[in-house]
Amino acid sequence: MTAKKLGLKQRYAHMTRGLDWETTYQPMDKVFPYDQFEGIKIKDWSAWEDPFRLTMDAYWKFQAEKERKLYAVLDAFAQNNGQASVSDGRYINTLKLFLTGVSPLEYQAHRGFAFTGRHLRGAGPRVAAQMQSLDELRHVQTQIHTISQYNKYFDGLSEFPHMHDRVWYLSVPKSFFDDARAAGPFEFMIAIGFAFEYVLTNLLFVPFMSGAAYNGDMSTVTFGFSAQSDESRHMTLGIEVIKFLLEQHPDNLPIVQKWVDKWFWRGFRVLGLVAMMMDYMLPKKVMSWKEAWEIYFTEGGGSLFQDLARYGIKVPKYADVATEAAEHISHQNWAVFYQYTHAAGFHTWMPDREHLDWLSEKYPNTFDKYYRPRWEMWAQAEKEGKRFYNMALPQLCQVCQIPMAYTEPGDPTTICFRETQFKGETYHFCSDGCKDIFDDEPEKYAQSWLPVHQIFQGNCGGPTVPDVLNWYRMNNGADNMDYAGSPDEKLWNEWHAKAAEAAG
Repeated sequence: MTAKKLGLKQRYAHMTRGLDWETTYQPMDKVFPYDQFEGIKIKDWSAWEDPFRLTMDAYWKFQAEKERKLYAVLDAFAQNNGQASVSDGRYINTLKLFLTGVSPLEYQAHRGFAFTGRHLRGAGPRVAAQMQSLDELRHVQTQIHTISQYNKYFDGLSEFPHMHDRVWYLSVPKSFFDDARAAGPFEFMIAIGFAFEYVLTNLLFVPFMSGAAYNGDMSTVTFGFSAQSDESRHMTLGIEVIKFLLEQHPDNLPIVQKWVDKWFWRGFRVLGLVAMMMDYMLPKKVMSWKEAWEIYFTEGGGSLFQDLARYGIKVPKYADVATEAAEHISHQNWAVFYQYTHAAGFHTWMPDREHLDWLSEKYPNTFDKYYRPRWEMWAQAEKEGKRFYNMALPQLCQVCQIPMAYTEPGDPTTICFRETQFKGETYHFCSDGCKDIFDDEPEKYAQSWLPVHQIFQGNCGGPTVPDVLNWYRMNNGADNMDYAGSPDEKLWNEWHAKAAEAAG
């Protein structure tokens, strides 16, 4: 008789659960030493359900087909000089921020999921973590291919792996993943698989890829959409982790809720860079950060947490504070980078009147009252040859590592400042959220590598700004400073002058 073909569920079971075994030479607790110390209790690892039930042979087939299509588009983009067809030369700076800030995080995620997959004793989550680890490695590779094309023409991209470990603002996303990878395997899964991938990834990828499409950057759109199909599996893994843990034992609920609160807030702080990009760096705007927050967190996240309420999970602590801050965070971040553009690896510029009017329309309750006067004051200073640069090193938050530029909830005229004592030292924070995170694990965050502290201690190349920029491997006058007058602007104008001459 001809053997019956296995169904998808049976095949997946044979390819995962069938590969598992109980160790005898060494006790299971020695082989898997990390999945118990966090206090999580697992009664039945076999209860793990992967809705995709994707086996490795099918995975390779799907990914190979996606790679074939992706690189065909990237090659066509390069051959047709697509970099000259984006909306404006200023747009390239969004790529500098995204690709130097996010691409190394993909590699961190690859390493984190490889480690986590090794240290979860259930076969189902191990296989899922292995596939996500491979996905993340693929994502960083595709993004580096995009970097390589733009790096041929524009400044600020050539030293991105080196800069990731050293540059002050890149310590913000780097510290997020360092924090997650220094946690236990279950917390890592909540931090990345749930908080970052499920709750917050739409605020990162969807507006950014839409912005790339609006601005004619088909290279970035293509790698983004190629990655997005992987992200759907990652988000499913994130929600499965939550449900699995909460169904296993009631004692898991307070631990998981604490992680949801923590990683929501940490992710929200990192996404402030995306907020700035959407409101200030895209020549052709898609939507404001406030609109994106309402769509992807208030509405989308609200539905998610309604579903999770039956497990006892509540909306993250300080979600209301984050929603109120959506009125302010992009303006406050761009003000920081405008002041410190001499120490950044991308260019900034003063919003023109049309841009200011757009911001007034999108933020009718706050922009004209609190932020437009600041831009008009600085614009006037520029006209008088007194362009403002802040030459003082800013105080940083001990947890999120962002300069202390955020304001009190409900009072945009007062800088938010919190502090706590630990072992005779005083530590400073930008918010109640960051202070709560420190107070829960002070031993961990007391060790934070804060760029400003390191500069003062003489660990960043020397005592002067040129010394530090050299240590960053930042080309002073090309990678940094204003877009106006930069080599990038000069190249862009030359391209379009030649194009106009050829057309006329």
